[in-house]
Amino acid sequence: MLKKKYRFHSRGGVRYVYQKGKTIRTPKLSLVFTRNFRGFTRFGVVVSKKVEKSAVKRNRIRRRVYEALRVNFDLIPKNKDYLFVVFSKDVEKMPFSELEKILGELVEESKVKADEEKFYDIIRRR
Repeated sequence: MLKKKYRFHSRGGVRYVYQKGKTIRTPKLSLVFTRNFRGFTRFGVVVSKKVEKSAVKRNRIRRRVYEALRVNFDLIPKNKDYLFVVFSKDVEKMPFSELEKILGELVEESKVKADEEKFYDIIRRR
């Protein structure tokens, strides 16, 4: 599990990411991300009751995602807020290496999308 410092503590932070963030979707997961000015990265995992009725299974999915993020923490860019939204209960049973791969691809795509936004901001200012 990630340290508490790197997780969201209230709904306010999650609401901010939903409102201001950019979204990348896959069939099983979605990533909503935005910059933060805290000096460190924060993560959140949302698993709806529509995905899994049992709180025990939803928490298991959440713990697996947090663990995959913890293991690969050094590869993730700093100063961003990431919110992973789980759409499929397959995440609970899929091999851990596949989960790591999906999360890694989402984070890499977020880097590309953020770089594109910086590029377009520079062009707009000219």
